[in-house]
Amino acid sequence: MDEGETPLLPDSLVYQIFLSLGPADVLAAGLACRQWQAVSRDECLWREQFYRYYQVARDVPRHPAATSWFEEFRRLYDAVPCVEVQTLREHTDQVLHLSFSHSGYQFASCSKDCTVKIWNNDPTISLLHSADMRPYNWSYTQFSQFNQDDSLLLASGVFLGPHNSSSGEIAVISLGKRGLGAGGPTTPPLTLHPLPRHLRPTPPAPPAPPLPSAPPDTFALLSRVRNKPYDVFGCWLTDTSLISGNLHRIGDITSCSVLWLNNAFQDVESENVNVVKRLFKIQNLNASTIRTVMVADCSRFDSPDLLLDAGAPGTDSSRVFDLGSDGEDEESDPGPARAKGLRRLLDGFLEGRAQPPLPESTLETKVAKLLAQGHTKPPEQGRAAAGNKLLIFTTGCLTYSPHQIGIKQILPHQMTTAGPVLGEGRGSDAFFDALDHVIDVHGHIIGMGLSPDNRYLYVNSRAWPSGSVVADPMQPPPIAEEIDLLVFDLKTMREVKRALRAHRAYTPNDECFFIFLDVSRDFVASGAEDRHGYIWDRHYNICLAKLRHEDVVNSVVFSPQEQELLLTASDDATIKAWRSPRTVRVLQAPRPRPRPFFSWFASQKH
Repeated sequence: MDEGETPLLPDSLVYQIFLSLGPADVLAAGLACRQWQAVSRDECLWREQFYRYYQVARDVPRHPAATSWFEEFRRLYDAVPCVEVQTLREHTDQVLHLSFSHSGYQFASCSKDCTVKIWNNDPTISLLHSADMRPYNWSYTQFSQFNQDDSLLLASGVFLGPHNSSSGEIAVISLGKRGLGAGGPTTPPLTLHPLPRHLRPTPPAPPAPPLPSAPPDTFALLSRVRNKPYDVFGCWLTDTSLISGNLHRIGDITSCSVLWLNNAFQDVESENVNVVKRLFKIQNLNASTIRTVMVADCSRFDSPDLLLDAGAPGTDSSRVFDLGSDGEDEESDPGPARAKGLRRLLDGFLEGRAQPPLPESTLETKVAKLLAQGHTKPPEQGRAAAGNKLLIFTTGCLTYSPHQIGIKQILPHQMTTAGPVLGEGRGSDAFFDALDHVIDVHGHIIGMGLSPDNRYLYVNSRAWPSGSVVADPMQPPPIAEEIDLLVFDLKTMREVKRALRAHRAYTPNDECFFIFLDVSRDFVASGAEDRHGYIWDRHYNICLAKLRHEDVVNSVVFSPQEQELLLTASDDATIKAWRSPRTVRVLQAPRPRPRPFFSWFASQKH
């Protein structure tokens, strides 16, 4: 300023100087005088700072909920949970999974130390309860999920059966009286099996003893459900019913997966309500199985937290959920003609008129397809309705490596165990249920997660080489070290956004394991084998933070009520809590002391 307080430099020149500065220098310069302060908050200036600092493509618009470029810059800089505030070391082995209660007050962790731990989510996290599953012949715990009213916890693990055979089991743990009401368990908890009472081959296991030092209605083990294979994991469909799986071998590489709806507890007195009911029976080809089941609520699709643009740069708008074909040689072959050719091949082989010109595994797959024709119940017509839910899982048609996502509608009348059991009431020819949608990611799927509005499905995948062909179902193609994070819109059944990439994995196909990801309103996070967790912005598709561990990061989870809190779990046997810089400042700010007058007034009252 000159002596008359007239600016010596025009705003336009100050603006050009500020453009050459970094964000921190711009803010510091803005403290010099009123003129520089005004220029330092210019919207065009912060638009340039935003695109340059975060390296966002210029054609990506500002977040629809943002009020200014300055505030948007500050949100990404100050509201991302990237500050480590606490490390939990109560587990003694690799921590595999984390899950939050819907209220955000508690979370659960699963580990290879064979415990399920439940934690209080206060500003300082503390251990509330630890359930040891070794007395129930579990090898380790691998997954957990709270039901909608947070009264029950589903815990999934690996169960050691006779002769050290490995299967899975789901345990339901009570978290208190809340949510159980008058219909809560009044009889001793029993072991559930995915069969009706009159068809169970063996008597139920003895009642599970209450966990040590727990009140009768809190942390009690209510039921156990067999689950095969163990990486089906299981999930809640309603507050009191959960989905499990069972695998039945048909041939060397052909099987079927049966998905069951189980009551969380067995106090069912009505003859019209079953402890367990079959949901779907699905054919598996080429050594594949159904794994990683989850449920999306279609009624929430029309109120998305964040609407992702299907026409964004890098989007392949032609990539649609579809059943497709199993190989290029069959794409142009019409269904009836292909079926007739298969019948001729099978008839000639059975009558001894021809030797099979195909490997045994290929012939078995073709025969399985032929036998399933006419014995598969077609899917319901139309898109997902508001009252329906979608069952989502990994599967495959070419190899045991999970390379496809299967989607099946669950209609309202199927969401209860009331009604017929074991498929009674179906036509006698309907052996299998057809899927509504299938998407092939052309790679090994190692993680899936739903956005809070349930509309978008995020998928961790390690891609196969371009143009690779699966000649042997037991020899899948090699997989990339880079992990692609893909996004699919469950309402339009299309892939949206370009793939997110920053994290890596190194294990080969036969050692590949699940890396759990999580999605909040604005962010998506994932673990990786490179000893880091990662956070991306969902709108701008940019990586915002790397979170350090000493070993593989297996699971990440945002608080459902506070996306500025993230937990990460690692093979280093620790759980780390991360908060945003803004939250850390608030929690560390000294509390104001009461003014002397009010202190004196309070003492006079006593």
